[in-house]
Amino acid sequence: MTTTTADQNPHEYEKEHVHEVYEQIASHFSSTRYKPWPIVQRFLQELPTGSIGLDVGCGNGKYLTVNPNVFILASDRSESLVKIASQHRPHSSVIADNLSLPHPFSLFDFAISIAVVHHLSSHLRRVQAIAAVLESLRPALRPEQSPANPEHVGGKALIYVWALEQKTSRRGWDEGDNQDVMVPWVMKTESTQLSNENSLTFHRYYHLYRHGELEQDIIEAGGHVVESGYEKDNWWAIAVPKCIEA
Repeated sequence: MTTTTADQNPHEYEKEHVHEVYEQIASHFSSTRYKPWPIVQRFLQELPTGSIGLDVGCGNGKYLTVNPNVFILASDRSESLVKIASQHRPHSSVIADNLSLPHPFSLFDFAISIAVVHHLSSHLRRVQAIAAVLESLRPALRPEQSPANPEHVGGKALIYVWALEQKTSRRGWDEGDNQDVMVPWVMKTESTQLSNENSLTFHRYYHLYRHGELEQDIIEAGGHVVESGYEKDNWWAIAVPKCIEA
């Protein structure tokens, strides 16, 4: 199902077609989200011991336990999902909007934002969401300003978004299709497992990212792309804040 958001208030649109939907499907959604994606798992496991970071849009918190040697402050717009994520101690989980994160700037060693930014319904808001993640990270000094450690010493973020190019998936989207779509979530109660008559269908808004669009948004948000790629119907990128002067 395609959609258009041009004439609608983005805040109200996302409230209806993203936030309220996840509140209603939180428990069922969480039961289907338990296996870490390989690149996210690798990113977290390669972090130095003692690193402190963010999981922005944490959902049920499935990534909080991947690396026991780091500490993660998780956040999500859904109160119901935050309650589930808060079970993963010693990590902390709070209710927060991606566009107004309650964290200090330039502090964290890393951040992840997995399958979140594509729920923002305008280009500007998606760029602002990425900028909010990047602003939370420790900026790096230029190599010549840190001769003892010429490698990047600032924070880094891993961002995942759904791809438009999914022609081999069951959804079948590909280049040339509408990038703004409504994706159904079908939820059945125990009494309707054998019938579709009383099943509930919720529709979530997604912006499907075309090849190269995520990298462009990161640059527009003031970041630098270190690495990027495609994995199972998703585009991903590792980004860092631009270097600062000493």
